Formats: sequence, C-alpha cells, structure tokens
Amino acid sequence: MGCPLLGEPRDAARVPRVAAEEVGARMPAVEQYLKPEVIRQISRLDLRAQFIVKGFLQGMHASPFHGFSVEFSEHRKYTPGDDPQDIDWLVYAKTDKYYIKKFEAETNITGYLVMDLSRSMGYTYRQELTKFDYAICLAAALCYLMVQQQDPVGLITFDQKIRQSLPARSKRTQLGNVLSLLANLRPEGETDIAKSLIQIAAMLRHRSLVMLFTDLFAEPEPVIRALRRLRHGGHDVILFHILDEAEVRFPFDGLIEFEEPETHEKLQIDASGFQADYLREIREFCDRYRRECFQNGIDYVQIDTSMQFDRALTEYLTSRRSRC
Repeated sequence: MGCPLLGEPRDAARVPRVAAEEVGARMPAVEQYLKPEVIRQISRLDLRAQFIVKGFLQGMHASPFHGFSVEFSEHRKYTPGDDPQDIDWLVYAKTDKYYIKKFEAETNITGYLVMDLSRSMGYTYRQELTKFDYAICLAAALCYLMVQQQDPVGLITFDQKIRQSLPARSKRTQLGNVLSLLANLRPEGETDIAKSLIQIAAMLRHRSLVMLFTDLFAEPEPVIRALRRLRHGGHDVILFHILDEAEVRFPFDGLIEFEEPETHEKLQIDASGFQADYLREIREFCDRYRRECFQNGIDYVQIDTSMQFDRALTEYLTSRRSRC
C-alpha cells in the first residue's frame, strides 16, 4: 500500500499494484496536467479563493516595521554592504538613523515548490491520480496563484539528494516551466528527506516560502530536525503531507502481502486483524508531525488523494487566512 508502516499490497488478484516500471511507463506528459478538467479546477480555485490567496500571500510579506508610522513602512535599517545611494536622507534627517529605501520587488516573497521523487509517491490504490500526480496539481495551483500575485516561484526536486532546481521567477510562463520539468521526472528509488531539506536550507540565501510535497515515508526524527533547521533559518514552511486514500483508511481484508516501496522488503499479514492497529499507528504518526510542526511554527497540511485538490487547497488557504 505504500504506507509508512507497511508498504504496497501485493495480492494482485485483489489490489492493483504500481511497480516502478509501470510508474515510468504511465507517467503523463505535461498535457495531462493542463487538460481541461485540471485547468477548470485551477480556474475555480482562483475564483473561489482569490481574496484568500491575496491576503495569504500578502500576509507573508509582513512589514518589519510593526509599531512604526506608515511613513516608514517601505524602509529597512541600513546594514553594512548596502548601497549608500539607497539611503533615504529625508528619513535620516528626521530620525538621525540610516534607512534604506525598500523597493517594491523587495516586498515580494519568493516561493519554492519542493517535490519528493521517491518511488512511493508513484502509488495509487484506486484513485485516478497517484500521490505524485496529486502533488503536481497542488504545486501547479500554487505556482499559478503566486505568479498571479507577481511573486517569484521556483521548483526543487529531490530523492536521496537534490535533483533539480528551477530558479524562482514571477513571469506567467513559469507555470509551464514548472510543469514541463515535472512531466519529465519519475517518482522512483529511495529518498532521504532530512538530508535533502538540510541541502535546501543551505541553498536558500533569503527568507523564502518553502512548500514541501511528500508522503513522509522516512524516520520522523531526522525529518523533524531538518524541518526545524529550515524554519529556524527564517523560512516559512508549509508541509503538504500527501497520502493515498488507502493509506489513510486501510480498505483491505484477508491475507495480504505488502512490499515496502523503496527497499522492496516484504511482509505478509492478516489485514482484517491488523486494521485497528494500523489505523492507530497512522493516526499517531500524523499527529506527531502535526504537533511538532505546530510547536515550530510550520503549517502541517494532511491531504489524501480522494479529496479534490482545489477543495483541499482552498480549505487550507481559508484556515491559514483565519489565523493571520
């Protein structure tokens, strides 16, 4: 099943299984992510959530001058290395302090879509979209909405290390650039989420919005430490924990053989007798991430692939907006 506790079911007569080569063979071209129904979903999302998204993204642009008058809301303190030509001498005359004129471009937030390429992301039980396809739809919607706000957005992909890095851009062509890159990727092989997040933290030189799409199939402790490091580096982090419907509900019974999607380790169990234990474990697994993220100022968004991605994203943005 591709769950963090078991793996994929291998009873071919009862449960369809996605092998690595099958994933590669059926990975769609960019046109699938731009097909009419997906475009309609993104368009509906834009219409339904435009005011929410605007407030959400602008909320990330919080002024560093809370408590100052509006006159100073577009300035920041001078620091060594700044161009002296950017000093606002009128402000200096009033305050006897050096402030730099803060240009409009500096108020934009730079976003990075961070995609997990592990083999487990290529799994689906009975949904049309795999977890990876679902993540692409979420990423495409967020990319589209950020570009609409004229915020630069880029893409980073990883498995055991960083594989691709697309620089952040705010041009309208960026959505196509992101999808074109994603359409040529394959979710296969093992992953090292913690190591990759540490690499990303080292890569980002400026405060950014990091949107991570993963099924979190890894030992939690190293991943949590890496998330803390990313957050303590000054970045805003949204963790989209994407699970297949079957990984959340465990709709299996009888004797089932599971295969761990990345190591291929196999385990045969009586699914009916194991269901209650599994559901408790998966709930505790998700609750741990939810608790740790809350304590570290990280947004944790658990989504399963049975929910339409536009609804999932709109509900998240609405809840985010209500907290701002």
